[in-house]
Amino acid sequence: MWPTYPHVTDKTMPQLTFVLGGARSGKSRYAENLVAALPPPWIFVATAEAGDAEMAERIAAHRLRRGKNWQTVEAPHDLPAALAACAAPTMVDCLTLWLSNRMLAGADLEAEIARLEAALDSLRAPVVLVSNEVGSGIVPDNELARRFRDMQGRLNQRMAARADRVVLMVAGLPLVVKEAR
Repeated sequence: MWPTYPHVTDKTMPQLTFVLGGARSGKSRYAENLVAALPPPWIFVATAEAGDAEMAERIAAHRLRRGKNWQTVEAPHDLPAALAACAAPTMVDCLTLWLSNRMLAGADLEAEIARLEAALDSLRAPVVLVSNEVGSGIVPDNELARRFRDMQGRLNQRMAARADRVVLMVAGLPLVVKEAR
């Protein structure tokens, strides 16, 4: 049985919520519940690309779970432009895949993050960002993975600093670590 979040019924939501946690911690399901507590329509900004059959199955399962009230916008690379176009409650899943996509494309990551921050400064509706907490594991054994881990940690810190609410998911349980008043 998947957890439900009875406390996620507030019809008002901070402008920017940041949900992070480890793999299979319940981040996406929790973020979906936050957005779905608001009146539809809802926008799902997807940063994943189906590079293989298993990933295509994951994407299809997530889409089916969300249902018909969600409009999906695919933005594996230009997340700032996708956010700028959103005028309804929005969920971004996830910053980790977006950062990986941009890193592997050879993008200037500082410039990309600055563009993302500018887009977040101009939000027209509540947004929930989802990201992986990658700093709790072992030190990666190669330079690319270490650089990614470091950039993800910096991105998470920047998003947490600007978010009104930050929620850390642990084993399906939300822990609110920041709540702007």
